[in-house]
Parts: sequence; structure tokens; C-alpha cells
Amino acid sequence: MTESVEGILARLRRLATEAGLPGIEESTSYGSPALKVGGKSFVAVKNDETVVISIPIDHKEHLLTMAPDIYYQTNHYVGWPHLPVRIAVIDDDELKQRLIDAWTYRAPKKLIFAYRA
Repeated sequence: MTESVEGILARLRRLATEAGLPGIEESTSYGSPALKVGGKSFVAVKNDETVVISIPIDHKEHLLTMAPDIYYQTNHYVGWPHLPVRIAVIDDDELKQRLIDAWTYRAPKKLIFAYRA
């Protein structure tokens, strides 16, 4: 069963709040609902089955190998710092960690410093 885009966005907001991530704005990225920090998207809801997280390119292979049932890649994302995630398969703990990682990757250094302090 798939979740609604609104339900997925609510889950992302809840987990980001639980993680204590500061400076989050709700916005859009390429027309999709997204959470941004410092004006940069760090997670976007692609559809009712997929969210796309920001991730350093050199970290993608690790996640793809570690959990191919959760993370996947299409030709569109090859060479780009974004990775699709099957939202119905990922649990809240794993998703929260990915949100923290994505936020840290995209946030301004000043916010990262404040978050880690």
C-alpha cells in the first residue's frame, strides 16, 4: 500500500523535527514538495512511492550495496548528488539518519556548527 504525498511529507517533517534539525523550510524542488535548508533542497517527495535525498556522490554506492531494497538509482540520477528511496520500505530510524545526513550535506556551515554544538 502506498502513502499519500501529503502523508509522506508529514512523516519527513516529523522525523526532521525529532532529529532537531534547525532552519528547515517547506518548499518545492522541481515542482515536488521538499524540505530545504539554506534555500537548498535536502529531501523531496517525488511521488507516493519515492523520496529523493541529497547525498554526496561518493556515498551513493555504499547505500545501494547496503540496502538495494530501499535505495536505487535510475539513469536520471547517475552522476548527481541525489538518491531515490523507496519510502514504504525504509523504517523511521533509517530515514531519520538519512535526513540528518542529507541536511548536513546541504546546510550552511554555521547551522551545522550550531546543530553539533
